[in-house]
Amino acid sequence: MQQNTVQGVSPEGFHNIAYTRWSGLLPSPRTLVCVHGLTRNSRDFDFLAQALSDTHTIVCPDMVGRGKSDRLQSPLGYNFAQYINDCTALIARLDVATVDWLGTSMGGLIGLMMAAMPNSPIKRLILNDVGPFVGASALAGIREYAASNPTFATFEEAREFFKTRYAQFVSHDKPDYWDHITRYSTQQQADGTFTLLCDPAVAQNVPGVPALDVDLWALWDKITCPVFVIRGKNSQVLEADTLQEMKKRQPHIDIYEVDDVGHAPSLAERRQIVRVYEWLMSH
Repeated sequence: MQQNTVQGVSPEGFHNIAYTRWSGLLPSPRTLVCVHGLTRNSRDFDFLAQALSDTHTIVCPDMVGRGKSDRLQSPLGYNFAQYINDCTALIARLDVATVDWLGTSMGGLIGLMMAAMPNSPIKRLILNDVGPFVGASALAGIREYAASNPTFATFEEAREFFKTRYAQFVSHDKPDYWDHITRYSTQQQADGTFTLLCDPAVAQNVPGVPALDVDLWALWDKITCPVFVIRGKNSQVLEADTLQEMKKRQPHIDIYEVDDVGHAPSLAERRQIVRVYEWLMSH
């Protein structure tokens, strides 16, 4: 694993985008870009990336405002146009003509938008628990938790916070998973307390506005690359009727629903990793 940065640009000026890169002993002709959810970061994909690095080069960015990437001065800068520009800069840095794309929640919406564009570099698209329609009630819940900015007295207190907030990520308790999430989602301050590695301002520009849904069906209809949709069966972000409509409009998509999981499957469990690997290798 290597850690690098690439520069993005916004009206405020240039900013650094941190990313991790995983690869095996031999160069791989296929690159998989993995993009996290609204308040998460690149290290969510460590379990998946380590498992797939023999067949793919795995590149996982911290979107601006998260992880080790820079923060923006204005909350208005945290928008999909900026994220797409930053991801375009990242792909250019990788010097590859095409990529496979795996996006969780917000990262999936970024991939969906890019895949719908003419001459898109995305040749295979994996959407982890998100689709072209997200209801207003789900967005309201996302805004509420994303805007919080707690401080923790100890690492153990932070760990319990993540285990509670993201309990729907996993189908069974994985102590190593919660330790990992906590380690890479917090930073220790000079006084010994722990704070989140996420700018709470990212919540101020969540797609849509209060009381309105996000509707990207017109973009969904334009996608021509192979698509694999992963859904937690308890998810309230990618609802079952939305998934059915996705299949109706794009009959050739592949679907994997994960039992006992909500929003969003962690992609850290072996059975999920195997399904991602098998789909990628068969397309």
